[in-house]
Amino acid sequence: MRIGLVACDILEPEFEHLIGNDPDFVHKEYVEFALHVYPDEMRETLIGKVNALKGKVDAVLLGYGICQSLGGFTNAVDVPTVMFEGDDCICILLGNKEYVREKKICTGTWFSSPGWVREGLDGLIKEMRLDSVEGMDPMVFVDMLFGSYERCLYIDTGIRCVDGCDCLERSKEFADKLRLRHDERKCDLKAFEDMIRKVKELAIS
Repeated sequence: MRIGLVACDILEPEFEHLIGNDPDFVHKEYVEFALHVYPDEMRETLIGKVNALKGKVDAVLLGYGICQSLGGFTNAVDVPTVMFEGDDCICILLGNKEYVREKKICTGTWFSSPGWVREGLDGLIKEMRLDSVEGMDPMVFVDMLFGSYERCLYIDTGIRCVDGCDCLERSKEFADKLRLRHDERKCDLKAFEDMIRKVKELAIS
């Protein structure tokens, strides 16, 4: 069995936790997270990456949500592929029901998973292209954008440490910098386990 993984690097901590030593995954590629800022380019790029694995793997697991532009993705590639159904990486982690519930609890919520914690404030600035105005301090735009945010919700997926740092503590530091209330909740990785099972079934078939 030969399986390929093409995933957003925001989800790398969860995937490595589950398949880091799995010999069935013969190809793993984590794509720069900020690519989703350019939906059309992201779709074209990911189609190219999956199709490049034709003949090298039996099936591919695409570690992305729909992310604005990936609807119908599995029908657009030349390699048998499975992907998540959630709108984005947070929806993948929490599931749609819990994602909606948390947004109802506090509309102004910044969701902080281990991958997002690793990216930190610099990743946020990059994702929202806040460094694109020459001569302007990106923090000016950060303060403006977060004017309507009230809390930072850390999603504890069971991965407490990335890059040698404690995820929870780093999330709290992020919240402090942006003057947000910090909450936390646990989240299992059942959705990931289900997708790993599905891609293995697809590879066998």
